[in-house]
This record gives sequence, structure tokens and C-alpha cells, in this order.
Amino acid sequence: MRLRKVKGAKEAIDASSLVIHNAVTQKGHWQEVFGNNNPIHIEIGMGKGRFLTALAKQNPEINYIGIERYDSVLVRALEKREQEEEIRNLFYLCEDAKNITELFAPEEVDRIYLNFSDPWPKDRHAKRRLTSTEFFARYHQILAKDGEVMFKTDNRILFDFSLEQVPLSGWQLKDVTFDLHHSEYAEGNIMTEYEEKFSSMGNPIFRLVAYR
Repeated sequence: MRLRKVKGAKEAIDASSLVIHNAVTQKGHWQEVFGNNNPIHIEIGMGKGRFLTALAKQNPEINYIGIERYDSVLVRALEKREQEEEIRNLFYLCEDAKNITELFAPEEVDRIYLNFSDPWPKDRHAKRRLTSTEFFARYHQILAKDGEVMFKTDNRILFDFSLEQVPLSGWQLKDVTFDLHHSEYAEGNIMTEYEEKFSSMGNPIFRLVAYR
């Protein structure tokens, strides 16, 4: 999908105190950014930020970091965040997900959220999928020993691929559902913008949790 370029997006991101710049220098020191020792949860490919903003409001005792590579998308999250001045436990990175091992030290992250990730449908692009064995190898490096990866999508092909990749990566599966909104896991579920759109069209939402 081609993204529409937003004029001034890069400049707005560069000027924002909510975006951590030169994030590689924070590797191993993210607790200093937040000023506490609370657990760190990250969302990779956070889109316009609705999901993570809601979590940050509900859980002030957890630190959140949203990672989005496209400045035209991240700037929309910043625009919405300006209306949420009371939130102190959420920052953003404008980074490519493939670089996460350069941004976080071993066991520095307690949970990873993957919501409606790009399916990269062509076979030759399989390694780019955020639930590929290549990415689980990266998650292994930064995630706490008891950490989890939580993944939601409406794409059945991507979900089936993910169900195969988790055990191939040496990880375990739990809380798997092929219809999240009509499952025992629906309570407390926070919907993303895409999730609301797709579910309103009658599409089932798939979810899994991966752990080691």
C-alpha cells in the first residue's frame, strides 16, 4: 500500500519531545528516559497510536514505546497525542523494526505487540513479515525471559504463516483464537483503528500469544 506523504511530517517529528531521537544511545538505558524501573512494553508498527495510547492511560505503571517507520503515519499519532497531556509513560520512535536489537539491550523489553502488521504477501518477502523466524530471533535478543509477543491480524494467510513460524523459532503458542471478538479473550481487548474497521465489515480477528 502506498502511503500519502504528509507535508511537514519529518519536521514535526524532529521537533517533538515525544519522539526519542538517536535512540541507539538509549540502548540499555530506557529506564532513565522514563525516570523509573517500570516494565517496558513496545508496539512495532503502531500506526496512528490509538491502541498504545489507550494502554498507556489504563496502565500508568507500565512504560510504553511505539515504533513506526513511516513519518507520515507517526505524525498523526503525535497530533492525537497532543490532546493527551496527562500521559507520561509513552514515547515514540521513528525506526525500522529490523533495527530493534540496536535499540534495546538483552531482556530490556517485557512485552511486544504486533497489530495488523504488513502481510508482505509475496513469498520472496516472507522474511520481512514481523512474525517470521528472522524477527522472532530479534525478539529473542531483547525480550525478558518471561516476556511475550502478542499478535493480532485479520489476514488469515498471515496468521497461518505465523502459527507455523512460532514453533519453528523455538517458541510456544498460547491463547490462540480465530475469532477474538467472540472468544474468551475478548474482555479487555483494545481495538486498533484497523481492527475496528475490519471487524465492522464482519471480518474475524485472529490473535495469538508467543512465549519461550
